[in-house]
Amino acid sequence: MSQDDRIAGTLLATAVGDALGAGYEFSSSPIGEVDMIGGGLGPFAPGEWTDDTSMAIGIAEVAAGGSLDPDAIGERFLAWYRSSPPDMGNATRAVLGSVGTAGQLAGAAAAMYARQPRGAAGNGALMRTAPVALAHLGDDDAIAAGARVLAELTHADPLAGDSCVLWSIAIDRAIRQSRLDGVWDALALLPPERRERWERALDEAGSGPASRFAPNGFTVTALQAAHAAIQLTPVPATRPEAHLADALVAAVRIGDDTDTVAAIAGGLLGARWGASAVPARWRRMLHGWPGYDGEDLVRLAYEIVGDRPG
Repeated sequence: MSQDDRIAGTLLATAVGDALGAGYEFSSSPIGEVDMIGGGLGPFAPGEWTDDTSMAIGIAEVAAGGSLDPDAIGERFLAWYRSSPPDMGNATRAVLGSVGTAGQLAGAAAAMYARQPRGAAGNGALMRTAPVALAHLGDDDAIAAGARVLAELTHADPLAGDSCVLWSIAIDRAIRQSRLDGVWDALALLPPERRERWERALDEAGSGPASRFAPNGFTVTALQAAHAAIQLTPVPATRPEAHLADALVAAVRIGDDTDTVAAIAGGLLGARWGASAVPARWRRMLHGWPGYDGEDLVRLAYEIVGDRPG
């Protein structure tokens, strides 16, 4: 697959993972076939994405205009919030529901962290971070800064920002270097006092089993779950691109916050294996807020990087 294909796959596979996991959210880990069954907390139609992708689209739409302006992205978050979505994380709901304007978001998130320091490190920032890498491909410092600023719009715990930095850099490496281990490169971009903690977390995820990373509402555990699903799922020798679907199913099988873990994993898997690796049936089924389908996500990805397939 080409770099263009990998760019196209980043948002597309985020949404695929999200829609795949939606029907199993907070239920028992599925034993039989995993598919886009719909239902879940929404309930959602088969193939419909949830808050994970909807918030990523808010970032992507602004990024497609040439920047990652946090106020503009905050306005997109608030527009989505005011549409009365059927599913939303607790921290995100608390922050978005407490402000009148986008410029108040980061302050509200910081105030919530001060009041409830154990409640501001959920996975709701990590789930939407995939567009950040597209906006700054090849510029680690800009990716890291953007990932952290956007995380802090709703999640002020530094661990939430760390997780977004790690995953955004991993997506950059997957797109530009066809690697699935780029998360390790990002450790150098974290504050020194937290690097060892994250190194241990990544070692644990690589050691498995993936099932140990449930529940996974905490941003550290969510990243571990997605990383474990990817790293512990074998890459088929004859059809390596099938790893995308296999690892997404593995992410859902971990259980708990299935749509979010699979969406996080999907961003990296799509960045590595490309849009062409997404099963055609899943791609056709995709749809969601604000009236988009899978082809709109591909269009957005190309608009962010100012590129077209060629």
